[in-house]
Amino acid sequence: MRVHDCNWMQLEDYLRRDDRIVLPLGSTEQHAFLSLGTDNILSERVAVEAAEPLDIPVLPPLAYGITTLYAAYPGSPSLRLGTHARVVRELLESLHGQGFRRILVVNGHGGNGPTRAVVAEWMADTEGEALWHDWYHGPKLRAAADSVGPLVHANWSENFPWNRVEGVELPAEPKPLVDPPFTTPAAFREAACDGSYGGPYAADDEEMLRLWSVAVDEVRELLEHGWRA
Repeated sequence: MRVHDCNWMQLEDYLRRDDRIVLPLGSTEQHAFLSLGTDNILSERVAVEAAEPLDIPVLPPLAYGITTLYAAYPGSPSLRLGTHARVVRELLESLHGQGFRRILVVNGHGGNGPTRAVVAEWMADTEGEALWHDWYHGPKLRAAADSVGPLVHANWSENFPWNRVEGVELPAEPKPLVDPPFTTPAAFREAACDGSYGGPYAADDEEMLRLWSVAVDEVRELLEHGWRA
């Protein structure tokens, strides 16, 4: 259940029987021909679908992440690493203060990876528990996607029906894989051009829904069985 669909009294009642909650992390950034909100849309949706049968609340995604190298693409604002880390740490502390003791962080943006260390630090300082899960790199998802192609930024692997931009036509031919330089935003854009790292821009929707189901199951498994005994 989305927190935005609840009032505070319902969450207070929930805390009498459970202490789990999900915090999705995203980013607002270029995804080639896909929505600038791709990481937010996908991290929230996979969390909601995983948590719904368990009646676990899901917070709105943190919509801004660490995406410095995409600064040359309009609509891609970035937080500094220190800022992002502080925000996540303060959210964990705040949620713990309200009674949530088990927090699953579902990350949807690779650039947020350094903040993972903050989760471990927070756990060392409190009796609460937090799990970090990069939903797009779950081991079962990676195995299921092997037959389709490379899991890289803004290619087929992030192209789902719910984060496409209406009226935008994708290139029919796959893009050669690129390894853009992690130096300056201008150099990055010159190498990456449209922003995709290469490969097909889309895969069959039936295949994508199959992979999505695997991703949802991985998140749900963590919610059910990922906690310390």
